[in-house]
Amino acid sequence: MENIVLFTVNDLTKYTSQRSGEVKFGERIHTAPTETDIWEHIKADEAEFVMFGIPEDIGVRANYGRPGAASAWESALRSIVNLQHNKFLKGNKLLILGHVDVAEAMQEATMLDAATKEGRKKLSELVVRIDKIVSHIVCKILLAGKTPIIIGGGHNNAYGNIKGTALAKGKPVNAINFDAHTDFRMLEGRHSGNGFTYAYEEGFLKNYFIFGLHENYTSKAVMETIKENHTRIKFNTYEQIAIREEKSFTAEIIHALNFIGDAPFGVEIDLDSLPNVASSAMTPAGFSVEKARKFIHFMGEQENAAYLHLCEGAPDLGSDKNSHLTGKLMAYLVTDFMKAKSKM
Repeated sequence: MENIVLFTVNDLTKYTSQRSGEVKFGERIHTAPTETDIWEHIKADEAEFVMFGIPEDIGVRANYGRPGAASAWESALRSIVNLQHNKFLKGNKLLILGHVDVAEAMQEATMLDAATKEGRKKLSELVVRIDKIVSHIVCKILLAGKTPIIIGGGHNNAYGNIKGTALAKGKPVNAINFDAHTDFRMLEGRHSGNGFTYAYEEGFLKNYFIFGLHENYTSKAVMETIKENHTRIKFNTYEQIAIREEKSFTAEIIHALNFIGDAPFGVEIDLDSLPNVASSAMTPAGFSVEKARKFIHFMGEQENAAYLHLCEGAPDLGSDKNSHLTGKLMAYLVTDFMKAKSKM
């Protein structure tokens, strides 16, 4: 398939560590055979979820961030295929499509300097190129009647997810972002800090809720933009909920759902909102992993939850001893969403 490297049965065998007396996810997960019409096969397949990766950090580089998010897909794959296939969740619910072919773009990005005007412009152009591929894949998965699960890359890919969902649904869609940052910065060329801005300005994003914003890292300019668009953009802060306890975590989830849940919506999870998770903007403070899992479970239960996106994880930025934990974390989050949304 053009622009995507398909995940094959041989890949499953390579990644899956089989053990006597156990059945691993990788022994039951489905793939799309290359010799057939991919989208017709996916439409007919029994799997409810289609997962693909975006192994890039170009949007992060264009946003002056630390590269490393390109490593999330590989790490997540290794953990997900080695989960247990059991009564709680079965591997045949998932089809792994493959990953966006960004090898050439990544190679080009390593030669560019975001600190220069020309370098940042070219990085943004590479992001736009990836946007088109991501939106196409998300749209096709949804039109096949499946739920996309997108792993990896910077939060620039929220734009492609939202656009693809809007195109599939034939109307603007909503989004909820579990994040320390708004990623609603100015239109200054595409990067990981303005995916939602572009989706909003281009008419693909209707209502947008930021859950757990960190007050220390939100600029005055962004806050003024939110204020100007307060009927369609709402937020709460981590400090309001976890530090000052002005708001309840559970009550805020319901409040957020009331704002975005009446139409198809994307579930965006930025791993840099969780403490000590290897990411481009790693934080020492934030909601616990348990809170994030509860959030994903609640959102996954909603009929209008259209996709799940886990981004900004960067296992390569972790220590050698615990870099695999980022992949394991993503496996927990993916399966929480699947268990909540599955028609089991």
